[in-house]
Amino acid sequence: MGSNQGIDVAPGTIVFYADIGCPWAHIAAHRLHTTRERLGLTERVRFDIRAFPLELINDMATPKLILDAEIPVAGGLAPEAGWQVWQAATHEYPVTTLLAMEAVEVAKKQGLAASERLDRGLRLALFGQSRNISMRHVVLQIAGETGVDVEAVKAGLVEGWARAEIERQVPLCAGDTVQGSPTLFLPDGTAHHNPGVRLHWEGEWGIGFPVIDHDDPEVYVDLLNRAAN
Repeated sequence: MGSNQGIDVAPGTIVFYADIGCPWAHIAAHRLHTTRERLGLTERVRFDIRAFPLELINDMATPKLILDAEIPVAGGLAPEAGWQVWQAATHEYPVTTLLAMEAVEVAKKQGLAASERLDRGLRLALFGQSRNISMRHVVLQIAGETGVDVEAVKAGLVEGWARAEIERQVPLCAGDTVQGSPTLFLPDGTAHHNPGVRLHWEGEWGIGFPVIDHDDPEVYVDLLNRAAN
């Protein structure tokens, strides 16, 4: 647990920094949504989703071989979140998540609830449905499926202003402010990186595999209650 280091968090809000292509963030998003519903806090706590653009920080797309090692381990922690081994053609695998993260930012114009739904739908599309979320028409399909105004999202993407908002996150994510994908910031000033999960990489990065040292999904009960209060 750390401090928010200047990240403004409105009451009743959790600021959620994550890359859409991060499997650990897929777990965090799933646990946030399902725990909030279980606690009856859907109307009291909102998620302000902000991009952690790994490809801009690392100057490369996250290698598929890394994700191929991470996804079976991550999927074992929360199988109900929706996972599958990539089923489409290899050349259809998305090499960028920037457009998808732009769309989530654009959807905030329709309210945080809309951006939450689109963000979750995009994560499920990538990890559980093998859909190429690098493509605009796929992103717009998912917007429609999640009850978001498709034409408004398309217009925002055409205007291009959300890319500048994502670029503004890069110094925060590349520095010490945001510790990684995912990181949650609460109204009480605390920051929580990959809540409840501790892991290490066994063997050389990209050749070995992640090992879970600890997993406690119930930490989300405390985080959501603190955000509500």
